[in-house]
Amino acid sequence: MEKIIDPIPRELLKQELTEDKRLRNTNRGSNILYVCTAADSPNVMQEIGRLREIAFRQGGGGTGLSADIDRFDTMDPPCKQLIVWNPDAEEIIGGYRFIYGPDIRFDADGQPIIATSHLFHFSDTFIKDYLPKTVELGRSFVAVEYQASRADTKGLFALDNLFDGLAALMVVLPDAHYFFGKMTMYPDYKRYARDLILHFLDKHFGDREHLIYPHHPLLLDHPAEELDVVTYEDDFKADYKLLNAAVRRLGCNIPPLVNAYMNLSPTMRIFGTAINDEFGDVEETGLMIDINEMHEDKRVRHIASFIKEKPEWAHRVAENKVLYPLKKLIRKRRTRKEKNED
Repeated sequence: MEKIIDPIPRELLKQELTEDKRLRNTNRGSNILYVCTAADSPNVMQEIGRLREIAFRQGGGGTGLSADIDRFDTMDPPCKQLIVWNPDAEEIIGGYRFIYGPDIRFDADGQPIIATSHLFHFSDTFIKDYLPKTVELGRSFVAVEYQASRADTKGLFALDNLFDGLAALMVVLPDAHYFFGKMTMYPDYKRYARDLILHFLDKHFGDREHLIYPHHPLLLDHPAEELDVVTYEDDFKADYKLLNAAVRRLGCNIPPLVNAYMNLSPTMRIFGTAINDEFGDVEETGLMIDINEMHEDKRVRHIASFIKEKPEWAHRVAENKVLYPLKKLIRKRRTRKEKNED
């Protein structure tokens, strides 16, 4: 296990976080979102790698290297880095990395060269019909100092801030229809609670078309019949209450990102779970979200504020068939707000 690198001086970070890399302000917490790469912001990339490795090691994962930076961060074209910046403390709160379908290249077997390829196989149908319109997300992290246990508004809104960034990507990336990524659970999480969550996800969101599937699927420790006794409702909300109560009785909480994703869209797809032997044996569950089928309040709150801040992107809401329904939703929300004010 290598010693993690020292923090990168703030002045070097600020020099690289220029206005042309600024994506938007956040809805909450008064933070700023930037998009950069290892090539155009090498010092920021080092700090991202440092913070990722600290956060992932604390959870029981990580690379074991001095900074979590791999070939997907540095390849050509590289994954881009979406980060939340605290302008008061002058430090990074959290981030994602992402790569958009048209930028993805393929190996000799016709599989996409992305971080999830060593865990999952992508069907021809997915590659042809979905991948060109998909944004692959990965390496989601919140710096340890800003995780939910810290009583600080900057930290409390870190995950919400990241969703502000993802919403902006929906607008600025042409024809982006889907987000594909992973939910991570760590080896020290209680096995029974894990099995309840994964079984619940497969029950309500499991992919029945075999668009994507693990090379080596994780097998649950408990049989489905036993888990069905706990989460027995067909309705998602009712079943979710049973799941949440059962997990809490075990002295656990549903991991924040897992919780956020399952409440983001009623049509999310889950592609099974694999053990990532390159990242501390964490358990990675593949998922995909159709942007147009995210819950109304999520889309309007995160996207409408971006359009208000940057009206030059308003035309994209009308041009993009996926985003077009937002015009009606934003108008409806504005009318509702005006009625309340009266």
